[in-house]
Amino acid sequence: MELLLIKYASEIFLKGLNRGRFEKKLKENIKNVLKNEEYSFYTDQNRWFIQAEDVSEIKEKVKKVFGVYEVCTVVQTERDIEKIKELALLVMKKQPEGTSFKVATKRADKKFPMNSMELSGLVGAHILKNTTGYHVEIKKPDYVVDIEIRDNAYVYVEKERGIGGMPYGINGSTMLMLSGGIDSPVAGFLMAKRGIEVHGVYYHSHPYTSERAKDKVKELASILSQYTGKIHLHVVPFTEIQMEIMDKCPENELTIIMRRFMMKCACALADKLGIQSVTTGESIGQVASQTMEALVVSDDAGDRPVFRPLVAMDKGDIMDISHKIGTYETSILPYEDCCTIFVPKHPVTKPKLKYIKLHEEALDSDALVAKAIEETEEFIL
Repeated sequence: MELLLIKYASEIFLKGLNRGRFEKKLKENIKNVLKNEEYSFYTDQNRWFIQAEDVSEIKEKVKKVFGVYEVCTVVQTERDIEKIKELALLVMKKQPEGTSFKVATKRADKKFPMNSMELSGLVGAHILKNTTGYHVEIKKPDYVVDIEIRDNAYVYVEKERGIGGMPYGINGSTMLMLSGGIDSPVAGFLMAKRGIEVHGVYYHSHPYTSERAKDKVKELASILSQYTGKIHLHVVPFTEIQMEIMDKCPENELTIIMRRFMMKCACALADKLGIQSVTTGESIGQVASQTMEALVVSDDAGDRPVFRPLVAMDKGDIMDISHKIGTYETSILPYEDCCTIFVPKHPVTKPKLKYIKLHEEALDSDALVAKAIEETEEFIL
């Protein structure tokens, strides 16, 4: 009988007295992603297994669940040495000839009559005796024939890495400033990987940014939802705020003051919804608004922790993750967001907080933010 074995990340295993809470959340997340599938879920001495008519489709979904370290397609048999030998031989014969292998046994049930090394040696010898196209390599084999002895016996070769991390939603929540670029979806993914529930906020400047720009961000949120489950995306109308800034503030400070208002809106929305933090896709020194001085000025406008998981990453590293999680092709679509439309020719790179706050006094900040939050649209992806 073919099953899917789910191995969770070692971080969860090492949680001590809190381990049960993390396991429960991970199990809930797996069941949520499989809610439209026919399957049965059971455990065998702390190992998690899924039985289904076709485990391949289920495997692709489970691999994307945060907290899952590895998924293995296994075959279950009785705890009979002869049956284990024949099953291991059958499994190995499915691999290409001319390759190397070793047998690795985990004997969770110590009552089994042979120890791990004895069973591995016996099974390896049986494979060599009954095949001609394989050889043993202990250090770096092409394939590992894994055997696990629990209430039942399990044999497998096929293993695929999961996404790892912590169970989604176990470590609080954040409001992700989600633009249409490459960086912010990656930032959201990395926060979600640490078990943080992600909500998105996007600033839309109609008619200066098109509906296609909004649709692009909705698509990015939808891609992230493949890993997180549903995501709430809040679209904040930002045109009036930007026009007020352009009309009443120094031209070279437009970007930094705009970023401060984004922070104020994100925090106001987070406060309204009970969200604990804000996340951005900023990387130190990448653009004028991401210098150390600019980030300090931006953070001053907030009232809760601001996380920047990309802060020390090179652009190439960020792009690599973007490709891996499937957001890159959408991120590079040529639809500009409000950050790229209203860019001064010579933006200030080392803003002084006291001058920025002084110039902001020309604006009715509280009223502008309150109106923007009141008119915010919500989409569930």
